[in-house]
Amino acid sequence: MNDQRLRLDLTALADEVTSVDLRDRTLRTSRRLGIQRAVATSAAALVLIAAATGTAFAIRPDRSPNPLPADTPSVTATPTPTQSPTPTPSTSAGDTPGAPPSGGSGTNTPSVQFGKLFYGPATVVEAATANLRSWRPGDSPVRLLALPAGPAASNASISPDGRRVAWVESDDSGERTLVVADADGSNRQEMRSDVEGSCSPVWSPDGRHLLFVEAATATGEPVRRGVLDTRSDKRTVTWWPGQVRGCHALWSADGRTIAVAFEIGVTLYAPDGTKKRVVPGFSTNSWLTHDIASLSSDGSRIALLRRKPGEQSGDIARELRVNAVLDTRSGKQVTLPLGGRALQQVYFQTDGSMVVRVQAGSGYAVLLVDEDGKKISETAEPASLKDMEILGVVD
Repeated sequence: MNDQRLRLDLTALADEVTSVDLRDRTLRTSRRLGIQRAVATSAAALVLIAAATGTAFAIRPDRSPNPLPADTPSVTATPTPTQSPTPTPSTSAGDTPGAPPSGGSGTNTPSVQFGKLFYGPATVVEAATANLRSWRPGDSPVRLLALPAGPAASNASISPDGRRVAWVESDDSGERTLVVADADGSNRQEMRSDVEGSCSPVWSPDGRHLLFVEAATATGEPVRRGVLDTRSDKRTVTWWPGQVRGCHALWSADGRTIAVAFEIGVTLYAPDGTKKRVVPGFSTNSWLTHDIASLSSDGSRIALLRRKPGEQSGDIARELRVNAVLDTRSGKQVTLPLGGRALQQVYFQTDGSMVVRVQAGSGYAVLLVDEDGKKISETAEPASLKDMEILGVVD
């Protein structure tokens, strides 16, 4: 690296530690990210120069590696895969990310970063099919596979690595089939028939198994809940004991807890269907819920739609809107830094942080909130995602 480049780096670093307002920091985001990459390769040289000039530098730790793309297995150690396992979906025309709203930094701390957000239509569209999309703040939205309009809005489920999508679709005869495909629409596989379509399939943390509800062939009524091995030749199913209790379920990232919306509240189970405990705070005289959206990695927190007795509760269809985050042990509500704005959705990331979607003017913004409830970052959603809802977040 030549002397001129080092002088530029030092000048930029000096700018960074100068007190400036948030607007100036936002405008310099891209330059600062470039500086951080340069510093990562020249840290030793900077330390020597600082010692020689008597200047004390507060050297920040290197940023964590950028999250791997959704089509890269999470166990991959290299930052860039040598070969993509699936064809790369195309970027949608007109999908341009918005600027960070006033008051948001639009940047991430080294330890807490936005994952990739996956979207589906918020309501069933009139067209026969609807595309899912993915978006990571700072990038442009990407158009993914097209699903039948009903499943796209009501039961599509994103695998934990973002590589596959599961859904339940019906044919003209009313037969409901559990289907899995890659996120770009390739490698479509019909996994099992006689599946309840109102209860979304749920991926296990390893992306191999799907928790689903079997329906009676003649009546379509839910019969039992099972865990399907999607990679076994015989599509082996391990059945939970007893009859189906509740419909919508969530599987924690540590693999130990499954939350099910049941009757008036939420019950927690082990992966084999053994009951663990009930989330306190729900009763016919206080709060009710039939709709759950996200479960923290260790099962200690849950994001859901909570209603008071007598409030319209809708039907059995999936509802991903959120108005509360609760501690599953105490039932107490977790405070979020919303800035007076209406809460729309919350998704937990594996590190305990949360992606929080709020109303922002005529559109939406997403907040990155750490495990302690501190807002780390805020970014406006692209206008093209306004009529969509978040289906999941992949680290």
